Amino acid sequence: MIFKKRRSFIATLGMGLIILMQASFGFAATTPKNSQTPVTNTSVLKISPLRTNVNIPAGTSQKVPVFIYNITSSPMVVQAIENDFIAGDESGKPALLLDPNSYAPTHSLKRFMIPLSNVTVPANSSTEVDVTITVPQTAQAGGYFGALRFAPASIDGSKSVNVGASVSSLILLTVPGDTVEKLTLTNFDVQQNGGTATNFRTPNDLALLLRFENKGNLQEAPFGQIYVLKGNKNVYSYNFNDNDPKSEILPDSARKWNVPLKGFSKFGKYTVGATIGYGTKSQNIEIRKTVWIIPTVYILAVVGAILLIVLLAVGLYLFLKSYKRKILRSSRRRY
Repeated sequence: MIFKKRRSFIATLGMGLIILMQASFGFAATTPKNSQTPVTNTSVLKISPLRTNVNIPAGTSQKVPVFIYNITSSPMVVQAIENDFIAGDESGKPALLLDPNSYAPTHSLKRFMIPLSNVTVPANSSTEVDVTITVPQTAQAGGYFGALRFAPASIDGSKSVNVGASVSSLILLTVPGDTVEKLTLTNFDVQQNGGTATNFRTPNDLALLLRFENKGNLQEAPFGQIYVLKGNKNVYSYNFNDNDPKSEILPDSARKWNVPLKGFSKFGKYTVGATIGYGTKSQNIEIRKTVWIIPTVYILAVVGAILLIVLLAVGLYLFLKSYKRKILRSSRRRY
């Protein structure tokens, strides 16, 4: 029985690795309740918002509005499908758990979502659908996340609809209380064309790789400023994760960002640094790294100069040695 459950869960994760084309943490925005601007689409449906962040205390309920747009010329019956999701990869793209009988092993929002009936959306129009999230009194504080999908209703009423035939809205829930916020910066690497180093031949195509691990129980949205210094002069600044809403890192997962770097000249010593904040308690991460821009011609010139010095030193040594021998021979002839 245990083996069958594990095999079923692994199969579910395999299905869930399908990347959501309709939703991603990095570019979804919460749409006001009266908004009529759809954000994503398939051939027949659109949905907004792509992502909603809600705060619901344990023991209470809240309705989350989602707008479904029918862009066809005929009324359409659509079905609502509740899914959990997990971090698909370190780029921030989520992976749905598509099996209707499966739940995420942790942080499952699907367990709190009240199932919805089919909805009829008029032709070339939209319908607001409110999903009710009920958080039990026993729920632990922390983050929970899931997706509400909509697809044209199948004849047999099955909810086994693949991602490509549906539109999705992500919901990230925070249950307030004694949460754990622990974000670790594991990589702060200056790269050029994917290769990490501390010195480069040219200032072209430099980028900063940041990788964070979230070891807490709440989704985190790091933000701050990345800068480049030459001496004490700031030659470049970048507002990191400044979009609205901010890109987030799920609990028990990692996420990477690649930030282009500018302000470098053809030669010099630079400092690449960052001040990153996160969490409800305004925690900070400070880091700096020294980088050199040294053109190949400079390296060759230095190597050539060193070789020249070595040759001169050897020549001087040989000359002095020869001169000493001459002095000794001259002394012997006298005596």
